[in-house]
Amino acid sequence: MKKAIVFLFIIVLSFSFSPAAKAQCSMCTISAEQGTKNGNTQGKGLNTGILYLLAIPYLLMTGVGVLWYRNYRKRISSPSVNQ
Repeated sequence: MKKAIVFLFIIVLSFSFSPAAKAQCSMCTISAEQGTKNGNTQGKGLNTGILYLLAIPYLLMTGVGVLWYRNYRKRISSPSVNQ
């Protein structure tokens, strides 16, 4: 129990002192700012790319979860050879 409290304290402490991070490099920031001016669609493409980068890990983990669940259900429903 004491280890769990210490672990939670370390986690809370590490998140409370996290430094502010910049989301984009200077080139991406300039590109995004220029893409919103003058009716350019470059900003829209940048946003679409960000959404793809966000979605891919979730889709991969969902696929792994579905495969694991199928194999788990198949193993539970099939009769065991040793019995």
